[in-house]
Amino acid sequence: MARALIVIDMQLDFCPGGRLAVAGGDEIVAGVNDLMADFDTVVLTQDWHPQDHASFADNHPGAAAFSQVEMPYGPQVLWPAHCVIGSAGAGFHPTLAVDCADLVIRKGFRPQIDSYSAFFENDHRTPTGLAGYLRDRGMDDLAFVGLAHDFCVAWSAIDAAKLGFRATVIEEATRAIDLNGSREAAREAMRKAGVVLA
Repeated sequence: MARALIVIDMQLDFCPGGRLAVAGGDEIVAGVNDLMADFDTVVLTQDWHPQDHASFADNHPGAAAFSQVEMPYGPQVLWPAHCVIGSAGAGFHPTLAVDCADLVIRKGFRPQIDSYSAFFENDHRTPTGLAGYLRDRGMDDLAFVGLAHDFCVAWSAIDAAKLGFRATVIEEATRAIDLNGSREAAREAMRKAGVVLA
């Protein structure tokens, strides 16, 4: 069974000092690098937003960061502007072993829709192309690490399970935002979808 490691959004804006910092986000980089050698394929995802992205609180006059609005595709958390295309914060953590990656997939570049999952935009319909790539490479056993556990990692793992992949989240190689209990909610949703929490 061919195995792929999917490294979610190990970018500077999600690490301490970044625009949407996840506590301890930088602590997992060495562990993620160590895991890469155990897999047949390594895929990195990269949040890649235009400045006018609809998920940015700045683009909703009077809206507070971390508040929620309804979008045509459902509820959307409004985030501080982060991972803006070409910005330093959108870059990978400098110690991440990017040379070990077979593929970098960018997500969230459509201005009107956010993209937490590595497989689909938040409408759950618009594909990123990752599933086809993995199937063409014969990868059916996927492990997920990176940032943030309760959003992009969880959504990616749940989508993988729904698509028929074996999906595991290596929790010690993730960190969570934990917005209003979102970490436990994500763990419950992953278990229900058949994701293994390791």
